[in-house]
Amino acid sequence: MVSLQTPICNFDWKAVDFDLQGVDGKRYRLNDVRGEMGLLVMFICNHCPYVKAVRERIVRDCKELKEYGIGSIAVMSNDPSDYPEDSFDNMVKVAREFKFPFPYVLDETQEVAKTYGALCTPDFFGFNSKLELQYRGRLDASRKDIVPNARRDLFEAMLQIARTSQGPEEQIPSMGCSIKWKHGTSD
Repeated sequence: MVSLQTPICNFDWKAVDFDLQGVDGKRYRLNDVRGEMGLLVMFICNHCPYVKAVRERIVRDCKELKEYGIGSIAVMSNDPSDYPEDSFDNMVKVAREFKFPFPYVLDETQEVAKTYGALCTPDFFGFNSKLELQYRGRLDASRKDIVPNARRDLFEAMLQIARTSQGPEEQIPSMGCSIKWKHGTSD
């Protein structure tokens, strides 16, 4: 299992549209999930221990961010052939079990992950109301183990974005498992 860190935020990079199948049977595009004050695009999966360690906090933060006009979506881009835990059927189960308050969608072609430059799970992209990237950092100090009372880096950054349209200048990269690219298609 390869552990990677995300690069620094490419401020003002514009979110690119997508059209992806959700575990609820609906298809989702960028405008379907954006909030009035911004959008959080998360690349997650089911098998990664980094994601497993923070799922409950992702759910908590996304519920709260919705109250501030921030929409959220979780994208699963891994190739499930070597990681059956990441299959679409298991995505449905995980979304139900953890009561995801956001669409959980499958990036079957992996084009969305490539377009966004996603490297790992979890990988967080926080956009302002103009869909300009303002945050590319971690959820909090947790890695594979929960850090009690950790500062809510992502939540605080998204609140700042909702209030000012600008993300924090200093951001700590997210860390997680590498995206599991289909054989012969990794970048």
